[in-house]
Amino acid sequence: MTERQPTVFVPHGGGPCFFMDWNPPDTWDRHRRFLEALPASLPAKPKALLVISGHWEERVFTVQTNPAPPLLFDYQGFPPHTYQLTWPAPGDPTLAARASELLNGAGFETRADATRGFDHGVFVPLKVAFPEADIPTVQLSLRDDLDAEAHLAAGRALAPLRDEGVLIIGSGNTYHNMSKMMRAMRGGPDGPVNGGDFDRWLTGAVTHEDPGARRAMLAAWDRAPGARDANPREEHLIPLHVVAGAALADRGEKTLEDHVLGAVESAFRFG
Repeated sequence: MTERQPTVFVPHGGGPCFFMDWNPPDTWDRHRRFLEALPASLPAKPKALLVISGHWEERVFTVQTNPAPPLLFDYQGFPPHTYQLTWPAPGDPTLAARASELLNGAGFETRADATRGFDHGVFVPLKVAFPEADIPTVQLSLRDDLDAEAHLAAGRALAPLRDEGVLIIGSGNTYHNMSKMMRAMRGGPDGPVNGGDFDRWLTGAVTHEDPGARRAMLAAWDRAPGARDANPREEHLIPLHVVAGAALADRGEKTLEDHVLGAVESAFRFG
């Protein structure tokens, strides 16, 4: 019998952060250790991974059907060796078709993309978590309206995959005010970056014991304290809504709280 997989939201850091030098050297160590420990925390090795990254948006939910996805080095200004990284996980057209079937059954329009590769929101964290790259992996786009309710509902539609051995992963960041972070790093006038007010609210929402209340809170995330300061645009947060929707009644828990480059970044798990 296939064991039900949890759903997880992981912060994927910045660019190829785990594969380059930083000052101080331990800047990303807690993130790295968290990702390295992820496989051992699962009930069984996943049969496949379905990943929703903050770096792919389309008009409708779009499913990657490429059987051998290349890597998309969609970051700029990093050391040359970070453009030579490899993570040759196979695609899974059968899982892609199943995900489309579930979304269509819930009333969502979908599209297939047979040429799409893995963006860095996929391969950077998963190269740390699953370095063997031996688990079939499919990427699902966000919908470019970034509607919170729609992404929660899409997650609910995808929930049956968990009982089929599929680990649903949201990859983004709970704090993603990059312009403020860059100004603070250069000694700008903005003051501390932090994001703690929003992180505390978000933790309360995700860990709420009532799944209906959790969904309502996440649907109205932009009314939370510090919401738009933490996420001026929400593409890095909305992957959390998909995995929260796929959680159904499973209560969330915080699995990482890290302070990086002045900001609070958190990871969550359901089930």
